[in-house]
Formats: sequence, structure tokens, C-alpha cells
Amino acid sequence: MASYAELTVDQGTTFNTILTLTDDNTNLPINVSGYSINANIKKSYYSVNNTAVFTSTVNDAPNGNVTITISSGTSSNIKAGRYVYDVKITSPDSIVTRIIEGILTVTPRVS
Repeated sequence: MASYAELTVDQGTTFNTILTLTDDNTNLPINVSGYSINANIKKSYYSVNNTAVFTSTVNDAPNGNVTITISSGTSSNIKAGRYVYDVKITSPDSIVTRIIEGILTVTPRVS
């Protein structure tokens, strides 16, 4: 089962968050060597198109440490409001697992 987390992104700024992926049963880190990571933002669960896509970076594969990022240019183009997001990993043998999901709030900018 995916973890739930609420995220807040300030419009027009760079957003980064570090995730440490662990197995639900053992609570040990998931070795993500050879995995792909896909993280998307949509206006609602029923939206067909993504509002934006996170960039993902594996920092420490054996310890399940990854960073997801939204650039300032991307966040500038997201209208302030409430969105949904999820992060999925795909193993080398094509098993897809949703690891985190939740609400993402984009706060409006002044300048």
C-alpha cells in the first residue's frame, strides 16, 4: 500500500523532496538499482493529462534514496490550487508499485 503525504509547492520556485523507499513488511530500504521512477501531478484523479511531471534522481540506490523535483519554470506554469500526485517505481522485471501518493498544493506567487 502506498504511503500518503501532503506536499506544498510555492509557485515559481524549485521544489525538492528526498524520499527513502522502504519495504512495508520489513521496513528495510528498497534497493532501487535498475528501477525507473515516475512521478506525476494531475488536477484530479480523473484527469487524463498530467499537469506536470516531477524529475526524479536516484541518490543512493542500495538504500532506496531518491529525490523528486519540480523546477521553478515548471512550477511557474502550474495554476495555484490543489492537485493530486503519485510516485511509482518500476522494477527491472516490470513490476510497478505506487510508493507514495497524496495532495499537492501550489501556493500563488506575488512576484
